[in-house]
Amino acid sequence: MTDTRRRVKVYTLNEDRQWDDRGTGHVSSGYVERLKGMSLLVRAESDGESGSLLLESKINPNTAYQKQQDTLIVWSEAENYDLALSFQEKAGCDEIWEKICQVQGKDPSVDITQELVDESEEERFDDMSSPGLELPPCELGHLEELAELVASSLPSPLRREKLALAVENEGYIRKLLELFRQCEDLENADGLHHLYEIVKGIFLLNRTALFEVMFSEECIMDVIGCLEHDPALGGLPRRHRDFLTKTARFKEVIPIGDPELRAKIHQTYRVQYIQDMVLPTPSVFEENMLSTLHSFIFFNKVEIVGMLQDDEKFLTDLFAQLTDEATDDDKRHELVNFLKEFCAFSQTLQPQNRDTFFKTLSNMGILPALEVILGMDDVQVRGAATDIFSYLVECNPSMVREFIMQESQQNDDDILLINLIIEHMICDSDPELGGAVQLMGLLRTLVDPENMMATANKTEKTEFLSFFYKHCMHVLSAPLLANTTDDKPSRDDFQTSQLLALILELLTFCVEHHTYHIKNYIINKDILRRVLVLTASQHAFLALCALRFMRRIIGLKDEFYNRYIMKNFLFEPVVKAFLSNGARYNLMNSAIIEMFEYVRVDVKSLTAHIVENYWKALEDVNYVQTFKGLKLRYEQQRERQDNPKLDSMRSILRNHRFRRDARTLDDDEEMWFNADEEELEDCEAVVPPSDNKITKASGGTAENEDLMDPISKFMERKKLKDSDDKEVLGKSSSLSGRQSPSFKLSFSGSTTKTSLSSPPASLRPGSPGSGAKGSPPTAATVTTKVGLVDYPDDDEEDEEDVGGESKEETPPLSKKSKLSS
Repeated sequence: MTDTRRRVKVYTLNEDRQWDDRGTGHVSSGYVERLKGMSLLVRAESDGESGSLLLESKINPNTAYQKQQDTLIVWSEAENYDLALSFQEKAGCDEIWEKICQVQGKDPSVDITQELVDESEEERFDDMSSPGLELPPCELGHLEELAELVASSLPSPLRREKLALAVENEGYIRKLLELFRQCEDLENADGLHHLYEIVKGIFLLNRTALFEVMFSEECIMDVIGCLEHDPALGGLPRRHRDFLTKTARFKEVIPIGDPELRAKIHQTYRVQYIQDMVLPTPSVFEENMLSTLHSFIFFNKVEIVGMLQDDEKFLTDLFAQLTDEATDDDKRHELVNFLKEFCAFSQTLQPQNRDTFFKTLSNMGILPALEVILGMDDVQVRGAATDIFSYLVECNPSMVREFIMQESQQNDDDILLINLIIEHMICDSDPELGGAVQLMGLLRTLVDPENMMATANKTEKTEFLSFFYKHCMHVLSAPLLANTTDDKPSRDDFQTSQLLALILELLTFCVEHHTYHIKNYIINKDILRRVLVLTASQHAFLALCALRFMRRIIGLKDEFYNRYIMKNFLFEPVVKAFLSNGARYNLMNSAIIEMFEYVRVDVKSLTAHIVENYWKALEDVNYVQTFKGLKLRYEQQRERQDNPKLDSMRSILRNHRFRRDARTLDDDEEMWFNADEEELEDCEAVVPPSDNKITKASGGTAENEDLMDPISKFMERKKLKDSDDKEVLGKSSSLSGRQSPSFKLSFSGSTTKTSLSSPPASLRPGSPGSGAKGSPPTAATVTTKVGLVDYPDDDEEDEEDVGGESKEETPPLSKKSKLSS
């Protein structure tokens, strides 16, 4: 049988001064050789007797341990690292507390074992030499003296401890509250101001025993009354008690039969109100002194959730009324708000218990209830339902997905919960689309394969994605398809553009994380062409979203996508957007240039497609080298295809060269040079035929003579150089490693250096069919020490083309053998 006495939860305090649950286990104490002392050990209960260690903490003789609420032990391991053990039973807490006090030589009756901050030796001697702190009589005439005593004690931890003990032992709080009632009756403003300072100081003593008295049913309202009379308000007290008693009335939407639970709810609400509204904003110093107040609220919420979860009758009544058609709208509104707050409180539970909590709600029918609530006209009710749904999705998305798929077997697509969520996202009336942004994030969580992999159901990914693309994707993409029927967006107002940007963000996520589902949908529905219509939007953020969508597709380097792009000439709207942007150096300009640069480096088939169809429009862009580089890369591709001998010669030379840093070829270079003929044929197959005419991107035709002319001249020059190639091949085959070769190759292209000046004032619209502009191509004599292209990221690849550069005239054989292997 499990020992519940030693059952604990381990908490740590995070940077936001909130307690994070680290798990549940069983605590023990014992000597640990590694730590050289008695230590507290907590082993996870889910792992049995030999469970993993949740906590291993040496009981340091100088560490201050605090006992709170009879079942809590709190301490600091290091600066800004607080720990807490929450015991299931008081007896277990007492046992561990006695062990801690035994190690530190303290009396177990104390609630704190050490002081939290060291002081100077003189102060420590003075404080320790006095037996205790004597409080003045609790009378009206001594309030000023008491206020000064509290203020002077706060900076010193030892004095704070003595003041707290004196206040606790003498029952001073109830006496002070009696004086408060007298001062209010006499309208004694000075006395009320002194009481404000005194009660505020008692809060900063950070002691649980005092909080339990102050927050009791008979004292808490008077404590709030004392805090209404802030001297800084100039004699105008606040009316917190009026708000709590008249405005913030407690409503039991479902009768709570347990009086202890009802009292705990009242207390937690009021203490939360004191923390958030009544107490002044704490300074950095005071924030650390209110940690016990934060803990008091946190653990109260844990208790409330546990007590409600165990009350089966309460939960049954709650969901019965939520789904009952006879429940009026006002009542349902109250029930929804209660359920939202209930779910918010559950965030204090540890992950395992929180998962059990939401599974309990699911078994009670929370998801069908949310469908009813989301169908209501009340905006506030729908907002609360969205918050509840977000708690469910964030905690257990698999549970939500399972419900959605089961529901699809009985209901039409229009009334499915997930499609209801999508429709609310699309129809969000908020000008800033705050609700739509929240719902889009929830949809992304539901379709994220990463949180599907850890489930026991291994087919969840396949089943849910197939369901989503069959039943839901048409609802999600409907606004996109409706607004892109022409060459420009049908509606281009700000709110519609924001919505389309959200939809595109989700579709881009699908491109990155889904496989054949999104590929089939994009190609079959011609989605990319419709998305690229948005590049003509007057809103730059939407045009950039469309470009980002295309960039993600190109980044996959999938030939199915590439053939689809080339077949439909989908670079045309990108080129148009680039030309329309003109000489402006902005994000649009940079995004489009980066896309072309990526194509130039990594995608051969698209490189050929762009040059053959859009070169005329892009050839004058000389403030970056991207487009000149595209043309050069295209010519190099054609050169390799048309002269296999030259390619094999380069392969031989590549085997006999070595780099400055004696490293092997990069993966990208190997893929480029080792591409087989079948791959080249595939790339060629998806390029539009160019026998007699080349099809324009806009749908027209143009004579291909201008484009083919330099290529045919290039081929003629290649024939004239065949003898030179054979000579070089012969020399290469007999290369012994004693001499670095020098050879001649012919390259097609302009010999004029490209300009790096600012963009031209205008760019001519593109038409396919033209070769490189400028002087006719000439044969260039290239040695192994000359590069072909003058931008840095091509250095290595161009070295491959011409044989590279050698630092040593006689390379060592060992290096040669490494490179040739």
